[in-house]
Amino acid sequence: MIDWSTCPAVESDPERVSGAWVFRGTRVPVAALFENLEDGASVHDFIEWFPGVGAEQVRTVLEHAAKSALAPA
Repeated sequence: MIDWSTCPAVESDPERVSGAWVFRGTRVPVAALFENLEDGASVHDFIEWFPGVGAEQVRTVLEHAAKSALAPA
């Protein structure tokens, strides 16, 4: 499980989206990025479909996930 608390591009608030991790300043869940990528969407598509999310935020989230995957358990 990824610890999103150290990723500056996301936030969680129990009062919004049931406390899910979302892209900072939006209501777009981080999980939506990975679901769309798994379904074959490109990062460009995702940013186009969710205009409140910026390319830098997506890059930061993907880098954070990659570093988390490589971290020792």
